[in-house]
Amino acid sequence: MKAAKKQVYEMDMESMMETYKKLGAPGAPHKLLASLAGSWTTRTKSMMEPSKPPMESSGTCEQEMILDGHYLQQKYTGEMMGDTFTGINLIGYDNHTKKYVSTWVDSMSTGIYYFEGTASADGKTITQKCSYDDPVRGSLVWRSVTRIVDSNTMEYEMYITPRGGKEVMEMEMTVTRKQ
Repeated sequence: MKAAKKQVYEMDMESMMETYKKLGAPGAPHKLLASLAGSWTTRTKSMMEPSKPPMESSGTCEQEMILDGHYLQQKYTGEMMGDTFTGINLIGYDNHTKKYVSTWVDSMSTGIYYFEGTASADGKTITQKCSYDDPVRGSLVWRSVTRIVDSNTMEYEMYITPRGGKEVMEMEMTVTRKQ
């Protein structure tokens, strides 16, 4: 068996740090995320059972930029199926890959969900995907669409595609800035 060749990086530390500093500087996508900081209310429709009407609930979302304007932290609180529900989304824009990246955690699971995606040309619609193994339904793709309607309104949609199945909408949420 041949030994793998090691890749040698010939770059001085100063050049490396310049590259990291340039890629680490928040830009226009980060400013867009920063515009979402504040206190919000949520109205959610969950379509968990296609044969039944959507479950409706309300909640709140506190959003703040963290780590010197690099990431938007979103803390959701509401109700799901009669229980209190909390979730935290951390979203940023990776200047290197030119993609939006995020992680989602909540009080109804123990998994961490990793998302990656892109935005529309105007930057106001962010579409991301996450592949994960659901403990009940098996392998799924979770597609999220966030639309920034205006400075006081966002819309969020969640779609699920089971392996070999068709995509279905499971949730839609309207997020309104508290006045």
